[in-house]
Amino acid sequence: MASRARVRAPELVGKGGWLNTGGNDLTLSDLRGRIVILDFWTFCCVNCLHVLDELRELEERHRDSVVIIGVHSPKFVHEAEHQAVVDAVERYGVEHPVLDDPELATWKQYAVRAWPTLVVIDPEGYVVAQHAGEGHAHAIGKLVEELIAEHTAKGTLRRGDGPYVPPEPVATDLRFPGKAVRLPGGTFLVSDTTRHQLVELAADGEQVLRRIGTGERGLGPDTFNEPQGLALLPDGTVAVADTVNHAIRLFDPATDALETVAGTGKQWWQGSPTAGPAREVDLSSPWDLAWWQDRLWIAMAGVHQIWTYDPADGTVAVAAGTTNEGLVDGPAAEAWFAQPSGLAAAGDRLWIADSETSAVRWIEREADGDADAPGDGYVVRTAVGTGLFDFGHRDGAAGQALLQHPLGVTALPDGSVAVADTYNHALRRYDPASGEVTTLATDLREPSAAVLADDDIVVVESARHRLTRLRLPEEAVRVESVAHRTQRAATDIAGGTLRLDVVFQAPAGQKLDTRYGPSTRLLVSATPPELLADGAGAGTDLARDLLLADGVAEGVLHVSAMAASCDDDPDIEYPACHVHQQDWGVPVRVTEGGAARLGLVLAGLDAE
Repeated sequence: MASRARVRAPELVGKGGWLNTGGNDLTLSDLRGRIVILDFWTFCCVNCLHVLDELRELEERHRDSVVIIGVHSPKFVHEAEHQAVVDAVERYGVEHPVLDDPELATWKQYAVRAWPTLVVIDPEGYVVAQHAGEGHAHAIGKLVEELIAEHTAKGTLRRGDGPYVPPEPVATDLRFPGKAVRLPGGTFLVSDTTRHQLVELAADGEQVLRRIGTGERGLGPDTFNEPQGLALLPDGTVAVADTVNHAIRLFDPATDALETVAGTGKQWWQGSPTAGPAREVDLSSPWDLAWWQDRLWIAMAGVHQIWTYDPADGTVAVAAGTTNEGLVDGPAAEAWFAQPSGLAAAGDRLWIADSETSAVRWIEREADGDADAPGDGYVVRTAVGTGLFDFGHRDGAAGQALLQHPLGVTALPDGSVAVADTYNHALRRYDPASGEVTTLATDLREPSAAVLADDDIVVVESARHRLTRLRLPEEAVRVESVAHRTQRAATDIAGGTLRLDVVFQAPAGQKLDTRYGPSTRLLVSATPPELLADGAGAGTDLARDLLLADGVAEGVLHVSAMAASCDDDPDIEYPACHVHQQDWGVPVRVTEGGAARLGLVLAGLDAE
């Protein structure tokens, strides 16, 4: 086995304390003799949720020798609240210990720069690998097997039960519901996300009439996997965004029939088809749905895009977005989104809750647009929101108003839009006529969607596990303005030329796949764009010199990297290949004496 650099793992500290340990605090010395995988995550991040699912099989297979520790490192202010972390751990079925690190103490100790990041610690307490982004489960699985063999031979591996202690279950009719739709008879169909079911509630929004699904994870005729968005179709059936199954399902309330109409059950990766027969194209965490202009529109949160499903010919296609994460308006094919999570159709506009940019946006057809194909002739515009790192609770003119990670939008009868402002625990309203943002209600708990019911609006209060009926007020509530920027400290860099190195080391037994051309990709941009005088754009090398412009003192470098590696064995006729990818948003500050090199680890260890 190849020798590795040995770096002692820093201690695990977090002001919020430990979850899923039965009240016990853990230290690295308690875990000595076990292989430890640190998963740096934050619950707003869909890529982090993907990694949670990627790790489930590894966690089960090596439960006696591997301990996964979630280190929760918040981006948004709400994510620094301890109860919010407790809720998220249950909501997403996390079955390992979690350290709540609201001040990013452990994040800084491990020099983490992105969510998600995985760090592997060997049984003797040394860091042996670091991986940023998704797609690393196979590589980490191979490394774990090597470490088990090595430390079994050395006598330093300690097998046995891990420190995970499951929390006590809580009895409620719903558990972290995601979205809701009102059926023609006046009842409500709700995605009971954490219990992997749909639930029909009576017109009062409280009495349970029936449950759809067994409650077990699966992609079968009676199973879901963390369903979210729902959309009533013209024929009376309901489309379901079966999020963790990466699929669109169709439920018939009249017959209870459930079928899959789009998706393969596998997650979409760069290079996969982006259009074609719906059952043959991979999807990625569809989060919400809306019927608009004779198609089903899909908020594809996992790849920062909007897709469509056309039931007339049974096809899916990308309609808007490039897969780059950020806030860029313009022609649909060139726009950037960041985890779109809510949709609402209203006349000639499709409203979008773009959660990671804390924004409300919309798609409409250009005045002279010709929409022969999904996305053609459409344009994306922003009503509220400025980018990935600005958020808060501020009413007033839309250009300066702030939201915090909204997950839902609802078209109101007067042409305005209600916004489920999830991390502000509020229902907000944007009025296109006046260009004003107001607050309709506060003291909600993580509202994730809302649906109209006559003169009322029924809010999905996800973290209170219920639907809450509100009278639509004639006048909005005013709240004291609060503005935030991300808590992450800026990286000090020197002016002039900055060397950007994305570190990628192919897993053992694999090599970069160059059979069909370059197997790596690097895309660089900045906010503001004026930060970079040269070096922005796409390329195939994972290293690049960036030229910083004079007179711009701070900003954010956006770096997206991808590498594909395959089995390195000439005797294997069809080698298995794996895609590794990550997006970084690195706040930087230009200072005298700052670093002249920025190293970002995609996979491996940064020797510098």
